[in-house]
Amino acid sequence: MPIHQPQQRTDVQSDRTGVQQAEAALVEHYPRLVRLAYVVLPPALGRHRRVLTAHAVVQRALPAAGSKASGPRVPAQSRRTGPPAGAEGASADRVPAHPAYGWVRLRVLRAALAHERRPRWWPGRLPAPAALRPALPVVWGLRLFPRAGGVDELALDRALSAVDGPVRAAFALQLLEGLDETGVRELLAEAAVADPADAVRRAARLGRPDRAGAQAMLRSGEFDPCTVQTRPSDLLRRRHRVRAAAVAAALCVLAGGLAVAVEQGARGGGEEQSPAGVFAPVLDPAELMRTAAERWADTSRVDFTAWPARGGRTEDDGLLGRALRAWAGPPASVRVSTTPGTATVPPAQPPRLLFAGEVDGAAVVLFHDGGVRVVRYAEPLSGSGSGGAAIDFARTDDADVTTGAAVVVSRTGDGARFLLAPWIAESTTRDLLAPDTPGRPLEVGPDGVTAEVPRPAAGGACETWPVLQLRSSERIVEKHAFLVTDLGDLAPAHLTYTPKPGRGAPARQPREATSTEALLAWARTACSLRTLAGSGVRSVNNWAFAEQKLPEGGASAGWLCTRADTWRGPGRVLVQFLAPAPSPTDPAVVVADRDDTALCSRFGQHVLAGTHWKASSGRWYVLAAGSRAVTRIEASGAVRGAAGGPTLAVRAPRDADVELTASLREGGTLTAVH
Repeated sequence: MPIHQPQQRTDVQSDRTGVQQAEAALVEHYPRLVRLAYVVLPPALGRHRRVLTAHAVVQRALPAAGSKASGPRVPAQSRRTGPPAGAEGASADRVPAHPAYGWVRLRVLRAALAHERRPRWWPGRLPAPAALRPALPVVWGLRLFPRAGGVDELALDRALSAVDGPVRAAFALQLLEGLDETGVRELLAEAAVADPADAVRRAARLGRPDRAGAQAMLRSGEFDPCTVQTRPSDLLRRRHRVRAAAVAAALCVLAGGLAVAVEQGARGGGEEQSPAGVFAPVLDPAELMRTAAERWADTSRVDFTAWPARGGRTEDDGLLGRALRAWAGPPASVRVSTTPGTATVPPAQPPRLLFAGEVDGAAVVLFHDGGVRVVRYAEPLSGSGSGGAAIDFARTDDADVTTGAAVVVSRTGDGARFLLAPWIAESTTRDLLAPDTPGRPLEVGPDGVTAEVPRPAAGGACETWPVLQLRSSERIVEKHAFLVTDLGDLAPAHLTYTPKPGRGAPARQPREATSTEALLAWARTACSLRTLAGSGVRSVNNWAFAEQKLPEGGASAGWLCTRADTWRGPGRVLVQFLAPAPSPTDPAVVVADRDDTALCSRFGQHVLAGTHWKASSGRWYVLAAGSRAVTRIEASGAVRGAAGGPTLAVRAPRDADVELTASLREGGTLTAVH
């Protein structure tokens, strides 16, 4: 009816104007939106896929031409196509205020969060459905990576990988978009997040205490998918692939049915059939990536990508094919094990071959998957026993000279053999519970496999703790020796030490645990490593955060914070009290144990702990100590007391219930960790 025509025309005009403004907002603020998508997307995608997916998510934010999805509604008289004039020119940190930008941001947020959502019926080993959608941009022959940051950026990235998408979204919306908690909750609710308030609460714990530093790191090159570095994905076989693709296409069209029949017949002769036919091009032994033998000495990226393929069966396509098919879809006869947080999905591109050979009665293959995982496949040799094949998955993302220095290639009940990195020039073994005993040379074969190294005892008396002491080649770093220990995972854990704080000196940083002071500290805490077995630990640091003069004229005691960082991000902390002891290997007393915490890390630099202690006179005391920024400690509850400085000692009954709080130099308070 005529009476409705003016309103209809106004609605159409408003829709058209809204879409135009959304287009303008997307183009003008494209880098900001792509960075937001990159932070929210699951880190399990890998950096290359996450870069491309972040761009794809933003580029698909606008509705397709002719679709029924409506654009942002704006008043017909409004003609602005972006944020207020000077919104970003005046300050790069100011968030655009125009409704069109908010509408585009919401669509980007929804699409990024969808990459982590799986329907209940969706197989858990496969990526979320949104991650399988083909989308531009597509890059052939190159791998894309944001510019690498420092240790702090790496720690923040690991912390983000340990939380789910809504928490990453809340964190990014607060620090990148400058929204307050109410605004974040409302936006997450619009994005269909189930519990926005919980996501905001968990995000508030990330980046503490230096939120400003975390904000600066989020805006650094480490999290900028618009400024990337490139390297070839497969430089050596590219020409062969082009020719093979044309031939394969013709053969698939002319003889597809015959090829299927031949393949089934070939696998019917005793090999397990693989359900992962869709991954066949990726799982072809001929397509495996192989690094040149001396590449490690001529690259700034010293990690698993620099390992050459070693072992006596690197050309055995039968063995390599069985290993790849077991990876794609392990049959029931293959035992599968994973370290926590490690995906078992098939690789997105041909993996890198690290090793294929015979060790301890088994044929062993080691792969490296695009900077994220190391995969070990082992099958018994004929006549060596009745054990079945096994495949193990472990995370190794962002490994370096130390955490990428060794991989377990074979493990028995009493010991393990390691495949050492090509840059290891010297290897010895030593016992952490014998700090005064020098290391013993460790024999290493021409293929990089070590002699058997005894394993730390899993139960019973803790009498020895064997570790590897490795030294890097001077071709990459001078006089660099470090310790690693077997905690039951494929990659051994790197052991470090942070010395006592100096008076008036800046905070100390972790260093290699090879000094006399470090070895004495580890001699008293090594047995606490038992509690970390099989949890995917990347590194363990002993931080001597305080030294305390004991009451009644006693000697000094030490306080250590032992922090274990996992490959997936979360850390575990043990606070240990080192009372004077007649033996240098008397175990320390664990006074606090905390999981999933930032304590004693870059993002948790302050710590306070306490314990009960009995003097030689028979009197009991409550002792407390804090890190270098603690200026006063107070005790309340069953007893009361206070002391200026980072330590406190107060008389108290043996089991007195005491609450401890501390004041910090820069302001604020701290409660004791339990």
